Amino acid sequence: MEHIVTVQDAVTAFDDFMEPTNAELDAIEREMPAILAGVELLDAQIITMDRTPTELDIRRIRRARRRLLAALANQAADAHRGGVA
Repeated sequence: MEHIVTVQDAVTAFDDFMEPTNAELDAIEREMPAILAGVELLDAQIITMDRTPTELDIRRIRRARRRLLAALANQAADAHRGGVA
């Protein structure tokens, strides 16, 4: 006789181990400025997809791109200084 295990049992068997660790949460927090800047850039680009970009749209995209680059540069500088484990 074969035992039948439901998918739910197989998935929930590791519930305690599926939560992010403190180190993973810290890494997410360090990356959050870059993530938010990337979302802002995507939002600005999506707005202009179905129309001709206005001067305001172009400035918004340029500003969002600069914020993303600054966030990525800060993240790289922190990693270089040893701020990332």
